Amino acid sequence: MPNRRQFLAGSAAALALTTLPQVPATAAPRAAGRAPNIVLILADDLGYGELGSYGQQIIKTPRIDALAAQGLRFTQAYSSAAVCAPSRCSLLTSLHTGHSAVRQNPFTGDPGQGSLRDGDTTIAEVLRSRGYRTGCVGKWGFGPEVADQPSHPNARGFEEFYGYIDHGHAHNYYPDYLWHNGEKSPIAENANGATGKFAIDLFEQRALDFIDTHAAEPFLLFLAPTLPHFPNVVPAADMVDYTGPNWGTAEKAHASQVARLDALVGSVVDRVKARGIEQDTLILVTSDNGPHEEGSPAVDPNKYDANGPLRGYKRNLYEGGIRIPLIASRPGTVAAGTTARPTPQLDLLPTFAELAGAPAPSDIDGKSMAALLNGGTAPAHPHLFWMRNDPYSGSRSNTEDGGRGNRWAEAVRKGDLKAVRFAPARDPKAPDSQWVVQLYDLAKDPGEKSDIAAANPTAVAELTALMRSSQVANYQRRTYGVVIGGTTLAVPGKPFTVATTLGNASASAWSTAEVRLALPSGWQARATTASTASSVAAGGSLQVTWEVTPPSGATTGASFTLRANATATAGGNALAFVDDRVVTTVAALPQPPTADAYLSDLDWASASNAWGPVERDASNGKQAAGDGTPISLAGTTYTKGLGVHARSEIIFNLGAKAKRLTAVVGLDDFSVSRSTAGGVRARVFGDGVPLFDSRPLTPATGPKQIDVDVTGVHALRLLVEDANNNGSYDHTSWANAKVTV
Repeated sequence: MPNRRQFLAGSAAALALTTLPQVPATAAPRAAGRAPNIVLILADDLGYGELGSYGQQIIKTPRIDALAAQGLRFTQAYSSAAVCAPSRCSLLTSLHTGHSAVRQNPFTGDPGQGSLRDGDTTIAEVLRSRGYRTGCVGKWGFGPEVADQPSHPNARGFEEFYGYIDHGHAHNYYPDYLWHNGEKSPIAENANGATGKFAIDLFEQRALDFIDTHAAEPFLLFLAPTLPHFPNVVPAADMVDYTGPNWGTAEKAHASQVARLDALVGSVVDRVKARGIEQDTLILVTSDNGPHEEGSPAVDPNKYDANGPLRGYKRNLYEGGIRIPLIASRPGTVAAGTTARPTPQLDLLPTFAELAGAPAPSDIDGKSMAALLNGGTAPAHPHLFWMRNDPYSGSRSNTEDGGRGNRWAEAVRKGDLKAVRFAPARDPKAPDSQWVVQLYDLAKDPGEKSDIAAANPTAVAELTALMRSSQVANYQRRTYGVVIGGTTLAVPGKPFTVATTLGNASASAWSTAEVRLALPSGWQARATTASTASSVAAGGSLQVTWEVTPPSGATTGASFTLRANATATAGGNALAFVDDRVVTTVAALPQPPTADAYLSDLDWASASNAWGPVERDASNGKQAAGDGTPISLAGTTYTKGLGVHARSEIIFNLGAKAKRLTAVVGLDDFSVSRSTAGGVRARVFGDGVPLFDSRPLTPATGPKQIDVDVTGVHALRLLVEDANNNGSYDHTSWANAKVTV
């Protein structure tokens, strides 16, 4: 489990608002042949029919419509899922939902919706290899809300991030904080439930400032406002007078959100023009899935024809749930017109790669449409695939699904034929005979009104087989760029080994490859294997090991960053990659376990605010069981455990020897008997990668079971934090915490 954290510090001032000019005139002339800037604007739950350029009659969207008129409008563009998180994951990584890391929105009480992982190469990482400055503003949507971990935007190639990390946090237009890179940035105007700052206004300013800062160099701006996702609210100043038959407050607020989105797009276009880079900038506007029917009061998308002529809504795998607007504009390059090419958002990564002169990973599902943007044609997909596993369903989406809104569902399109099928429950492994399968001819029936499955058994069988084969439980990625691995624990003055890999996941060879290691002041390193190669074959890698020695005077308990830098050449274009690894210094490094062991029987590498292991009496807690004070959680007594208070941290050296960690964590019964006011949050990290998150633990929730994979983990970190701003009665126990070797 390498802790790949591509945390790129080169643009720390990119969003420092106090130092930026107001409205600049023009940018310096750019070199001929320079790759285009890319602005990707991703709306949230904007339906196919909610823009004037796609047939909307009531809500006015003049700025987006102007882009559509001067650019290329896609009439058969697709998101990769019918809900937010998996759709966004697929867009960023070019993997459909049968391959991607995030395949569903989070279930209630389940923090494990799926997160981006080391090796989930994104659009930003690919473009950074060609020197692009990269910024993400708005909704990221993949937890956890923790800095310095693989699912953070900074770790996935974005130099600058400002917005929501977590899926749930993004459901608040007046948050009391947003994330700026690895830190929470308080919004004083929204403290204690106030509504002084509309998040969209903050996003707009950050986006414009990013353009100002990087106008003279190639940049990628991923602007992801939460409009027009629920809740159906906007500031009074943004309310518009668009009203239709039988509209209520929800519909008017939603229409105002769409209008505010349109104004945001207009502001971006105006700033690009003001900077004199309009012809150098490709602007795309799209959405993550179909229109929603949410809120309190709930919005009715039928009142403003949100899905146009299509069947279905958000959460449906019918066209209304997954066919979305997509507009591409670059004056002088992208000719005005429309295209009916079935185009999934999976195609954005390889398209941007080709435009930037970067080699795209070869293990993706997208195909470049760069030629289409330049007036040519783009290759067609053999088929398109979608899946859905969602804990919720709206009344309308459930009705469209024939009451199957909470079932596992899949869809595939091949040519003009599209199959949609529903599992008997949530079991995708159920025999095909138990699924309900529907078939539609989109050329004749774009509204999916006539199911022709019964008359076409051969087509049904073929498309069912495609749906089966598209699901891969653990899709393995090849390394793209440089990765740094090895232990994350070090002892001052003692050498340890670091492994770096430059992986070429593209389809062509890279030449003149080199890997270097940048160290903190006073640290030393020497390569023990060759650090250069004349060529790295497609699918191959350059692996370099290093002996690293921290200075003997290095402060123990401190964190230090090691940085791997790699360069290569592909197709005549220079590539550069970077990856960081945080190493914590400890006074001594205990031996890793050689057999299955309770953590209370192991010496820890470091501990703070932990007077456990509770069992550590004269025998040091190393009896099989029964030594020391028993631990009781929710009436069950455990004989082995670790006792801590919030905030506490314990780190163990597993030395990549263990496979699983099992435990029970919760407030112990002694504390609960004194008061019910306790509240903590327990997390487990392996080399900085989040492995478990209890969410708030209280006497009412009771303890939680832990069973996580720790294969390859060097440093196992157990963290307990206060969850209710009350430091009393927070005594927590990790009971029967055991690693299996």
